[in-house]
Amino acid sequence: MLDVFVLDMRSYRAGNDANLADKPGPTTAFMGREQLDWLKRELNASRAQWKVIAADMPIGLGVPDGEVSPGVQRWEAIANGNDGPALGRELEVAELLAYLRAQKIRDCVWLTADVHYCAAHHYQPDLAVFQDFDPFWEFVAGPLNAGSYGPNVLDKTFGPELVFQKAPPAQNTSPFAGFQFFGEVNIDGQTGEMTVALRDLDGVSVFERKLQPVKEVSRIV
Repeated sequence: MLDVFVLDMRSYRAGNDANLADKPGPTTAFMGREQLDWLKRELNASRAQWKVIAADMPIGLGVPDGEVSPGVQRWEAIANGNDGPALGRELEVAELLAYLRAQKIRDCVWLTADVHYCAAHHYQPDLAVFQDFDPFWEFVAGPLNAGSYGPNVLDKTFGPELVFQKAPPAQNTSPFAGFQFFGEVNIDGQTGEMTVALRDLDGVSVFERKLQPVKEVSRIV
């Protein structure tokens, strides 16, 4: 019923830069070719209803990392603050999303972190600049015990809709303020329905979404 694919977005990446290269190359590596090929292959081989991609950094949230030069932003994660076509590290994500659509791999859910607040994003091709993908959800949670930040700005390249977010009133808010979050996922063994909850420090649900599995379609293998 469930396969979980845990990504390493730290070990194989190139250095942070303006993240605007228009062709894949050494400077655009984020997951890295070997890991990206592995992910595509294993997602295609999966026969689980739900495919959860656990990634340590979000897809569409801009994560600034100072400046490359005055007025030119350096980026830490995938998004580059440019709402146009996929560029830089976004090229790997575009390749993956297009592959999932071409192979008819459904029911992929992203669980991400890093930004020190919680959010739910629904990615939709009709809202995106890059449109060669099926709609999907991304749930962001954290931190478990660190300063709280956010909210961050969404990059529109992949068409994310902000469905929910909860962030502190000020940056680097103490954990004692309560803006610590984690996620919980449950799957109904009878219906296949997935329920994703974002919970606060006391375990109270601040957001919940029920996802219905997509009816099985003919797959390309």
